[in-house]
Amino acid sequence: MNTPKELRYSEEHEWVKTEGDKVRIGITDFAQSELGDIVFVELPEVGDEITANEPFGSVESVKTVSELYAPISGKVVEVNEDLNDSPEFVNESPYEKAWMIVIEPSDLSEADKLMTAEQYEQMVNED
Repeated sequence: MNTPKELRYSEEHEWVKTEGDKVRIGITDFAQSELGDIVFVELPEVGDEITANEPFGSVESVKTVSELYAPISGKVVEVNEDLNDSPEFVNESPYEKAWMIVIEPSDLSEADKLMTAEQYEQMVNED
C-alpha cells in the first residue's frame, strides 16, 4: 500500500495535499484497491461548494458505487476532467494522475485535523 508521507488522510479514505492556499483531493491507494476496477467517476462542477464530511461525488467500480466525502470544506476551483475519459487512472495512479478536485478551503486549518500517513496506515491495518 502506497501512503505518501506528505499528504493528510480522512477516515473515508480521501487524501489531501495542501498547495499554497489551495487543496488537492483524491482517494487513497487503499481505497482504490478495495473498490476494484474503477469504471466511472462523478465529480462536482467548478464553483460548487463542498462541505466537510458530506458527499461531493462518487466512484463506480465493477463491484459497487461509493460516495466521495469531502475531507474539508471549500469552493471547487478545478476538476480533473481526464477522469471522464480515463477513470482507470484512479487504479493506476491514485496520487498523481487521478487527483479529483482542487478547492479553495474555507478554513485551511481543517486539514490539520486529518490523519498523518502513519495514523491512516494504523487505521487501515486495524480493519
